[in-house]
Amino acid sequence: MFQSFSDKSQGELGAKRTEALRNELRSRRLDGFVVPRADEHQGEYVGPHAERLAWLTGFTGSAGAAVVLLDQAAVFVDGRYTVQADEQTDGAVFERCHLMEEPVTKWLSAKLKAGQKVGYDPWLHTVNGAQQLKKACAKADAELVAVETNPIDAVWADQPAKPNAPVYAHPTQFAGQSAAEKASVLSEALQTAGADAAVLTTPESVAWAFNLRGSDVPHTPICLTFAILLREGPDRIYIDQARLDEDLLRQLEGLAEIRRPEAFAVDLGAFSGQKVLIDPAWCAMAVKTALKAGGAEIITGADPCLLPKAIKNPVEQEGARIAHVRDGAAMVKFLHWLEREAPSGTVSEIDAATKLETFRAETGVLKEISFDSISGAGEHAALPHYRVSEASNLILEPGTLYLIDSGAQYQDGTTDITRTVAVGSPSAEMRDRYTRVLKGHIAIATARFPKGTSGAQLDTLARLALWEAGLDFDHGTGHGVGSFLSVHEGPQRIAITGSVALEPGMILSNEPGYYKQGAFGIRIENLVIVSETPKGPAEEREMYAFETITFCPIDTTVIELSLLSDVELEWLNAYHAEVRSKLSAGLDGADLAWMVDATEPLTR
Repeated sequence: MFQSFSDKSQGELGAKRTEALRNELRSRRLDGFVVPRADEHQGEYVGPHAERLAWLTGFTGSAGAAVVLLDQAAVFVDGRYTVQADEQTDGAVFERCHLMEEPVTKWLSAKLKAGQKVGYDPWLHTVNGAQQLKKACAKADAELVAVETNPIDAVWADQPAKPNAPVYAHPTQFAGQSAAEKASVLSEALQTAGADAAVLTTPESVAWAFNLRGSDVPHTPICLTFAILLREGPDRIYIDQARLDEDLLRQLEGLAEIRRPEAFAVDLGAFSGQKVLIDPAWCAMAVKTALKAGGAEIITGADPCLLPKAIKNPVEQEGARIAHVRDGAAMVKFLHWLEREAPSGTVSEIDAATKLETFRAETGVLKEISFDSISGAGEHAALPHYRVSEASNLILEPGTLYLIDSGAQYQDGTTDITRTVAVGSPSAEMRDRYTRVLKGHIAIATARFPKGTSGAQLDTLARLALWEAGLDFDHGTGHGVGSFLSVHEGPQRIAITGSVALEPGMILSNEPGYYKQGAFGIRIENLVIVSETPKGPAEEREMYAFETITFCPIDTTVIELSLLSDVELEWLNAYHAEVRSKLSAGLDGADLAWMVDATEPLTR
């Protein structure tokens, strides 16, 4: 789970592997190659066989890219991973670039010479991404060339095999809709789009559409597979049938044909004269190329599963509520343990994250954690996406803040929660910032907004209290969350870029924060469900609100009470009363007593 970022041998390996790749490029008459951190499905997590960026450069972060030319190379990471990239990659081999400030496209335009040919694997780049690369190369009078086979695979001698884990049925008791019911919804979506077929390239969409789950990647219960939806006739899933359990095969009978993975590319070429829908933001360029070569008329639009997957049905909503009560009890046990043990000066970031996972495992129904826990003490809490390693592991020291952002995968729901707690006595500055973050959290939790409102319109509410003090945070306020699927789910989000209207049933996070570099960080996160609200007699618009479904005490010892309004204080006390009501049945003894004490109403 936890690894060292400082591998002294990686520098030598990076140099040798980069030279091996260059030799392979020379043999193919290529002047360079683009290496994304991606697989054919463009998901957040990839299997070991697809960790080409990590194998080549040593960088193991979840987002990044590299470009290798015959005389120079660069690795590109965002602000989350600059320190990690410096530690993991060889500066003598790779120039380190900021993915946002100096993206791959800008670097290529500046470095390429006229007439040069840069290779890319069309299975590892989206349609939109490949088009951007093509424009960047053209700007330098160079050419972007699609390779038939990945040159890294040719020089990666011990490349792991592709995942081959069992794939199983996700029961209707948790899914809320049968695969047959979803097939009807999707068929109507194809008809509305004027499409004869749609290609599903994201495994989350395949998992949702056919009520199947797997374990091909960490933390997200999916299998790496493609599917083609047909307006008429059974759909197609491209996977080794031996991987599917009997329940799943029965569930799919008459709904979908199971075809070998190798048949996918062949079938893409058999839609001559038919209209086929692809999502250019997610679909690999190779898919579009194969469809076009086969004579298909390509329609571009959103993945038809995206919105119905995001709008949770009543069964999924209730499952999420139950999962969060279970998870909240595990969190209480953890926070009680932390308060008891941290003052000893022996608890490390890794100790804390491991202990929390133990409490979740003791529920007996934990399938996986939903992402690598962000367990940050002191200055590490100021890194919003910090990943603890053996090399970076800090002890929780008195007078600091500790931030734990974590989650779990249960069959009935996916959880994601952040709590920031004081170890010892917090400073006045910490109390001020913490309370401003809490005010932003409450502003989102209590927001009431008209139908059609997007996350971008609400994002400001989470920041106002910080803005008043000349402060802000650099991440979005909330992301969508799946139902026993990805903890980061679109298209819904609360952020400047959140353009999709929020609809009842969508689950999102509410997680404003504040981060003082080199000192401390704060984030308070609950999950919420968009819900309808009763229409008042004088109201003209249909209004929505958020139902908070995460139940866990918020540390009141860090609150500057004078900064909270009466309405905000009333919300906090009501929330803690609900925490006590929801969690009491799942706790006993000292844990129950601690929770009761931690949720005592605050008074002025």
